[in-house]
Amino acid sequence: MDETTTVPTTAPQGLRAYGIDAFLQQADEITWTVLAILVLMSVLSWQAMLYRSLALWWVGWRAKKFLGRFWAKASLTGGAQALSEPEQGPCSRLAAIVTTATRHFQQHGGQGLARGLSQADLLTRLLAEGLTAERVRLERGLTLLASVGSTAPFVGLFGTVWGIHHALVRIGATGQATIDQIAGPVGEALIMTALGLAVAVPAVLGYNAILRRNSLLLSNLQAFANALLIYATTGARLMPEQPRARSESAPSQVEATV
Repeated sequence: MDETTTVPTTAPQGLRAYGIDAFLQQADEITWTVLAILVLMSVLSWQAMLYRSLALWWVGWRAKKFLGRFWAKASLTGGAQALSEPEQGPCSRLAAIVTTATRHFQQHGGQGLARGLSQADLLTRLLAEGLTAERVRLERGLTLLASVGSTAPFVGLFGTVWGIHHALVRIGATGQATIDQIAGPVGEALIMTALGLAVAVPAVLGYNAILRRNSLLLSNLQAFANALLIYATTGARLMPEQPRARSESAPSQVEATV
């Protein structure tokens, strides 16, 4: 008679008593509140990262499109009107500041307290305010990501501490302090710390990536603002100096003749 070997298909009863399912079944109101907070923080952080990533890509695309049309115009006013209102971006807003300030200075520059204010000083101050406003726009959502990245591990740690406390209370009530009675509940409580880290790490990485992208965009905006200031005060665009071409042939050495 053939002997058949029966392979167990389920985990032992002792192992089934522990795990995420058992932890959630034994969770109280405070544990569920911590879980809800972590889920909410994760959803908000991912929403902020996706929104800011798309917004930064859109800003960069519009800026590139505007600069190509702006410098192709013959005048500053024509360049500022290169794009229609729905396509406005940081560069077009800075150009609009310069054109409005230039027109205002031409009409009222020599009146009242503005007699001692030059056009360059006025444009410098207004462009600085415009760059500050663009920085504020670009940094939207970063506070949320920084807050989630810094607080989510501690929220998870609080859930772990509460879970360990809850497990120890149950162990004390049963009067059994064996290793299987301690290791299982404590290990389940550590799940909260892992969830806190899972929420915090993407938020920190997204924060650093968006901050880097913002720095590059602000650097380009600063360069464009300087070019606008030079163009408005001198009437011409500052072109990069071309390297001088070397002479076609180096001076040949004169051979000595006897």
